[in-house]
Amino acid sequence: MAESGEGLGTVPEHERILQEIESTDTACVGPTLRSVYDDQPNAHKKFMEKLDACIRNHDKEIEKMCNFHHQGFVDAITELLKVRTDAEKLKVQVTDTNRRFQDAGKEMIIQTEDIIRCRIQQRNITTVVEKLQLCLPVLEMYSKLREQMSTKRYYSALKTMEQLEKVYFPRVSQYRFCQLMIENLPKLREDIKEISMSDLKDFLESIRKHSDKIGETAMKQAQQQKTFSVALQKQNNVKFGKNMYVNHDKIPGERNEIVLKHVLEEEDENEEEGDEETFENYYRKQRKKQARLVLQPESSMGYGFPVNRLFDLLFEIRDQYNEILLKKWAGVFRDIFEEDNYSPIPVVSEEEYKIVISKFPFQDPDLEKQSFPKKFPMSQSVPHIYIQVKEFIYASLKFSESLHRSSTEIDDMLRKSTNLLLTRTLSSCLLNLIKKPHIGLTELVQIIINTTHLEQACKYLEDFITNITNISQETVHTTRLYGLSTFKDARHAAEGEIYTKLNQKIDEFVQLADYDWTLSEPDGRASGYLMDLINFLRSIFQVFTHLPGKVAQTACMSACQHLSTSLMQMLLDSELKQISMGAVQQFNLDVIQCELFASSEPVPGFQGDTLQLAFIDLRQLLDLFMVWDWSTYLADYGQPASKYLRVNPNTALTLLEKMKDTSKKNNIFAQFRKNDRDKQKLIETVVKQLRSLVNGMSQHT
Repeated sequence: MAESGEGLGTVPEHERILQEIESTDTACVGPTLRSVYDDQPNAHKKFMEKLDACIRNHDKEIEKMCNFHHQGFVDAITELLKVRTDAEKLKVQVTDTNRRFQDAGKEMIIQTEDIIRCRIQQRNITTVVEKLQLCLPVLEMYSKLREQMSTKRYYSALKTMEQLEKVYFPRVSQYRFCQLMIENLPKLREDIKEISMSDLKDFLESIRKHSDKIGETAMKQAQQQKTFSVALQKQNNVKFGKNMYVNHDKIPGERNEIVLKHVLEEEDENEEEGDEETFENYYRKQRKKQARLVLQPESSMGYGFPVNRLFDLLFEIRDQYNEILLKKWAGVFRDIFEEDNYSPIPVVSEEEYKIVISKFPFQDPDLEKQSFPKKFPMSQSVPHIYIQVKEFIYASLKFSESLHRSSTEIDDMLRKSTNLLLTRTLSSCLLNLIKKPHIGLTELVQIIINTTHLEQACKYLEDFITNITNISQETVHTTRLYGLSTFKDARHAAEGEIYTKLNQKIDEFVQLADYDWTLSEPDGRASGYLMDLINFLRSIFQVFTHLPGKVAQTACMSACQHLSTSLMQMLLDSELKQISMGAVQQFNLDVIQCELFASSEPVPGFQGDTLQLAFIDLRQLLDLFMVWDWSTYLADYGQPASKYLRVNPNTALTLLEKMKDTSKKNNIFAQFRKNDRDKQKLIETVVKQLRSLVNGMSQHT
């Protein structure tokens, strides 16, 4: 019963396993089959029997299905065999049709390719025709230009050039022949300019040759028309020029009239090409010279009219005119100095930098390399002064040009006038500025820097005059500008004023000193007034770094010497009657601070302890009194190697007497103490010996 029970339980399980095998993926068959072997023993035999029975059932079903569809399969094969014959016939027909189409299409392809090639050629021809139609006018105009140049029709040639540049060249600028034409136009213009200038010179030379006859005609007409008004005279002067050209008895007028017409045409030509100003200035300059020869002849030219007195008067007027100009520019310079802030010019962009150097010729590669913002070393007055000097030269030139003098003489006049402006007017303004009370040390430093740059700019002023007069500076008789001496004198005056004002500031600080000359013990620190003075000197010497090295060093040495002298005078003041040793020690602390300041090299460039030597007199004097080394002093006095070589006996005597009086006053009972009595005797002995030395010096003197 138990076995039958187990067999009944196994059959449904085997059916389930078979269903899973039939319905699931082959990847899952393994676990399913494993479950068969995991059950009771011999269960796989039953499963195999069940599996065989299932396979047999499926085989029967497959056989039934094949039997059912067999007749249909046979019929389909029969139909397919029938279609095979028709398919072969269709293949032959399609192949034949394709061959005939290919044969027929070959000719069409050839014709089509011919048509495409013809269309491309037609399009290219059309494009070429269009481009040629665009280029032909340019070539025709250029050919016309060459023809006009060859026939010397320069005015028409310039007009043609203008049309080519503005109208024709932009249309064909992409072609190389056009670029060659464009590159050739400047050369043609330059040729026209040279030819025009040559013709103009020939014309003016022709007038110059006949200037005597022109002068004669001018004199006669001036005599006839002397009652006319000034305006009518100007009008007649224009007509008189025309009359000269039609007077065949006097000059070859017909030819000159033709030349004049040609020259006027050339002026129009050069007006078109932008050189109108060059030709007009040249023409006016030459005509003015010729007019002066006619209307203001030199005494050697004759005509029976002496003009020496007239020229003397003109020169006198010129001198008066220069004086007026100098007075005017003196006011201009004063206004510039008043408006200046005496600080380096700051610039924050490239545009501002270019504006400054366009006004003043400044060159500094180091400054150019710096990034913005940066500062020029000079203040705003420098470029303004430079511009105004050039304006003065222009104003002086306007009058000098009308004096009928040679270029060399005009150049000499301009240089002398400019020298007067620099050496008298500008120099006087600078000296007055330096002496003004409100000009402090910082302003004086900036003035020295400004004069340095103005001095360097004098060579550019000389070049400026040379460009105006066309007289080389290498000429033997050329006057040089005296800017070097002018600005050097102003700089020396400013340096002297710096030394003076610096000493005045030192005196102001020293006046604040408030020593207790009866002090018994020193405070242990330097006086407040002296520390303030040293801090002031440090700050002011920082400003002096922009000055030339020798100026800063001289100012520093001068300040230290003046401070040393002031401190010495304070000790030796006749109104100071008594000085204690404590006060001397306190004074010594102040001198030590002065020596430390000197050794800190407030201005670079001093050799060794050169600056400290300014306080050597004070140092040796104070050491003598604080060490009380009178025996050494008296024994070595007058010896070159003396330790107290810089101590004058008279100075030592004066200070010792001040200390002797203090000792007597503060030691009422000194005569009752042996040490005090010995000290008093020593002082008395030293005083006698010092007086002996002083008297010996007086007798020797």
